Amino acid sequence: MKDVRHARGQRGEELAAAHFERLGYRVLARNHRTRYGELDLVVHDGEHLVFVEVKTRRAGSGDPWDNLHELKRSQVRRMAIAWLSDVEDRPYGDLRFDAVGILVDGAGELVRLEHLEAAF
Repeated sequence: MKDVRHARGQRGEELAAAHFERLGYRVLARNHRTRYGELDLVVHDGEHLVFVEVKTRRAGSGDPWDNLHELKRSQVRRMAIAWLSDVEDRPYGDLRFDAVGILVDGAGELVRLEHLEAAF
């Protein structure tokens, strides 16, 4: 079960990264490990440095936003601070925290993608 969830999460992150690239963002980091956990995506559009939390669910199994609670948002903020401390050659810009909720079907194909700018 864990392997299926991990693969679904990876698929969601791939779909989210492609979404940001279509919007003109450059993906700076994917699955960046910090001592607080793993940042899903860090992207930059020339003006905004965006830390992205991706939540992926199989269609019909609930809302992707169910797990974007205050504890998770606080963890993402700590991971962002760690990333900013770890990365020497990083672009500057206004910081933002976005969330992307993704629903996929049983084959991993996109059913719905919802992007919340400045989600927290």
